[in-house]
Amino acid sequence: MLTAIHPKLPMRDKNKTRAYYSILGFSEFGNTDYKGYLMVQKDHIQLHFFEFSQLDPSENYGQVYIRTDDIEELYQSLLDKRIPIHPNGHLQTKPWGQKEFSLLDPDNNLLTFGQEI
Repeated sequence: MLTAIHPKLPMRDKNKTRAYYSILGFSEFGNTDYKGYLMVQKDHIQLHFFEFSQLDPSENYGQVYIRTDDIEELYQSLLDKRIPIHPNGHLQTKPWGQKEFSLLDPDNNLLTFGQEI
C-alpha cells in the first residue's frame, strides 16, 4: 500500500537550501512557492524542507538515507563539483553490504547515499 516517502528536514534559509540542492542536481518541485517551505526532486527522490530560522545546526540531527543504483558515478560527480564530503563519510564499503558516502547540507542535515553490493 505504501508508495513513497518524502522526508521533511529543517532549513534556516530557503534560498541557501535551494542553491545547495540545485548544485546536487535537485530541482524545485511544484508550481507554487510556499512561504517557509521548499520541495526539491531528483529522479524518484523528493525532499521537503520547512523553515526553522532559530535552528542551531550543531544541534540538528536531521538525517536521510538515499539509495542509488550507481554510487560510484554519483560520488565522482559530487567530487568533480567540489561538493564537500562529510569528514567521516567518504565512499566506503560497509560491513552490512552497502557502499555509502555522506554529505552535510548547510543546516547540518546528514544525507547518506548507499548502494547494495
